Amino acid sequence: MIKTKYRTRQQDLLLSYLKEMQGTHFTAEDLRIHFEQSGTPLGTATLYRHLEKLVSDGLVNKYIIDEHSAACFEYIGDSCHEKAPEVHFHLKCEVCGILIHLECDELACISAHLQKEHGFTLNPLRTVFYGVCAKCAKKEETSI
Repeated sequence: MIKTKYRTRQQDLLLSYLKEMQGTHFTAEDLRIHFEQSGTPLGTATLYRHLEKLVSDGLVNKYIIDEHSAACFEYIGDSCHEKAPEVHFHLKCEVCGILIHLECDELACISAHLQKEHGFTLNPLRTVFYGVCAKCAKKEETSI
């Protein structure tokens, strides 16, 4: 729940929509477009202000992938206080820009190997592998 003295209609709309999107990555622009298309436009500055508050409250994770991409967010909800965050990595398509949330035991093994053999601890929430997603790869195959 947003911890403010009062809750605005905009806060309620945003929180309700984020709960529907739990576990999905999104940008502030994605949210702005959604609310504009649903007939309830919210300004980008307003969205960022609310998102940053939700990040500080621990309800939303913020990912900064690189200096060329918009910050990505993920609603993790009230359950974030009940358990440790799940370890996951990210895949970013260099064609369409999609960010894919990846939980993979093999990558966890690589992370363990790097720690044990090289004394290096990966931050899985900030580790991004770049390449081409299946959808874009299929498009490339059909266009050849």
